Amino acid sequence: MRESILIYRNHLYLKLAALVSLVATTAYVWHTPFERPNGGTWLGYTLGVVAGGLMIWLAWFGVRKRKYGIGKLRLEDWLSAHVYMGLALAIVATLHAGFQLNWNVHSALYVLMMIVIISGIVGVYFYIRFPIMLTENRRGMTAEVMLTQITDLDREIRQLAMGLDDATNAAVLKASQETIVGTTLFSQLRGFDEDCETTQARRFVEDSEGSGESTSRRQLLTRLVRKEELLKRIRRDVQLRCLLKTWLICHVPFSVAALMALAVHVVTVFYYW
Repeated sequence: MRESILIYRNHLYLKLAALVSLVATTAYVWHTPFERPNGGTWLGYTLGVVAGGLMIWLAWFGVRKRKYGIGKLRLEDWLSAHVYMGLALAIVATLHAGFQLNWNVHSALYVLMMIVIISGIVGVYFYIRFPIMLTENRRGMTAEVMLTQITDLDREIRQLAMGLDDATNAAVLKASQETIVGTTLFSQLRGFDEDCETTQARRFVEDSEGSGESTSRRQLLTRLVRKEELLKRIRRDVQLRCLLKTWLICHVPFSVAALMALAVHVVTVFYYW
């Protein structure tokens, strides 16, 4: 985006969210029920309707972003409003509940909603910072280009090692055949591998430089260092992309669960009303 979603249209949706929050807070302070504030007063029901409507509208963003070119609002408008209205929802819903939490389905809805909102805040940070971090990490190259360079380096490394001792040749061959990147979710999220075979091969060559140091050995070490650097950048690239996917896997199911809890909450309220 040419303009950050946080300052889109000169903070238009921040102002709208602040207005909604201010009106809800003013009404809550002005309201004087016979008992302590709760969702069962006329203001409680009003704020509940507003909060429920906001939840449904926020969830609709997941549908809207997959329908390009449809609707009067641009996708950037939807996204900016999605961020700020999500924050306003936390205030409106809290006022609707009258700051009361108990062991019931209504409080379960509140907890699920807050999990979605907090994860949404984390997601905003991810989607604003990670593209910059990915660009800086790649340094003008794609992951495919880096992998191609590693393949070329492996070929050169094996050729150089063939002219050296058997131990060096074995270490280099093992690094070429057994170096892996992100085979499991945990390893992808870690973003590094202290037991990387290429790192071990580089250390072996460094430690054995004193015994028969040669031009080939120095060239081999230079290429191993270059390969190790590329591997670190690829693992970092995989880590950032994996974090985004993991966030999405968490945010969406909790959003669906919150909508289901909202439906139960509404049915329960009207059943006992």
